Amino acid sequence: MQNFPSTLRRLLLASPLLVAPFAAQAADAPSVVATLKPIHGITSALMDGVGEPTLLIDGAASPHAYSLRPSEARALQNADLVIYVSHSLESFLEKPLATLSVNSHQLELIDAPGLTLLEMREGGSWEAHSHDHGTHKEHEEHEEHEEHEEHGESDHDHDHDHDAHDHEADHGHEHADSHDHDHDADEHHHDEHEHGGINPHIWLDPANGAAIATAIADELIEIDATHTENYRENLKKLLASLTVLGNDLGDKLAPVRSTPYVVFHDAYQYLEAGFGLNGVGSVTVSPEQKPGAKRLHEIEEKIRDTGAVCVFAEPQFRPAIVKAIVADTGARIGTLDPLGANIPKGPDAYQAILAQNVDALVDCLGNGS
Repeated sequence: MQNFPSTLRRLLLASPLLVAPFAAQAADAPSVVATLKPIHGITSALMDGVGEPTLLIDGAASPHAYSLRPSEARALQNADLVIYVSHSLESFLEKPLATLSVNSHQLELIDAPGLTLLEMREGGSWEAHSHDHGTHKEHEEHEEHEEHEEHGESDHDHDHDHDAHDHEADHGHEHADSHDHDHDADEHHHDEHEHGGINPHIWLDPANGAAIATAIADELIEIDATHTENYRENLKKLLASLTVLGNDLGDKLAPVRSTPYVVFHDAYQYLEAGFGLNGVGSVTVSPEQKPGAKRLHEIEEKIRDTGAVCVFAEPQFRPAIVKAIVADTGARIGTLDPLGANIPKGPDAYQAILAQNVDALVDCLGNGS
């Protein structure tokens, strides 16, 4: 346990659910597949004592550009329940999900009741006042123009700065339609594009984690009424642990809440909104594309103008771009990871992912301050 962050160690000691080993898979346990590790972690905690869900995407693989292995395709075909975030994030699921049995349940979490949903912040450079709960609508014309110009600069050039297969390209929806709320258009593209303008990293706020857990528990009870009491008791324990987690993370972040910083791409908006943090921009609009010279210059100026003390890289990308940006600014380099590539899967993975990112923020933002 000494390798876990201090926040997680406290949670592990406080929560019997999180330290108990998996019970043997019940003969009548449902077959459940979860796409991403943080979602799998929540599902694992809810299924404790019943069975173990299957994790579809482990490590640093990209949910947007993922290619199913035969064993994973079989797991989907045999699943009683498939849990994913959204069509815009796990776009590789569109065809496999369409071929599933009518008896297979599908849970798209972005539709879960009680979620706080935030629109994508386009342009890569944001202002501090944007980090309140609610729907963000920052689509100023100069930012949209810059985004289109950058996309033109960087087509087919992204291999220079990150690995083709190991990056977390989880912003496929950033290439989707603009945030046009014409109701006829939305209805026409209901399934595929309904959430195209919404930031899909919904799990990075523990309040959203509680809503996600409740939605998954409800679905598990619907498909497996035999274990209703297990799911309800596990949900109760998990929600209590998430309350502890949120309070603990808030206390840790309090000293650096107003400290400005830049992230690699806009994956942390829910964490910022949930705890009132001061992210001021992202290096790239889409992690699939190399940022152009104009974007790099803009971010360097943003660092200087705002006094941003850290630029956060991600383990799925080579650090050359981030190192080049901070070279003349004096900003420090940290690392954030919304998917927890190096965190073991299991019932404590969700808490560990949030704790790891908060520890990284506090370490870099508070270093020397």
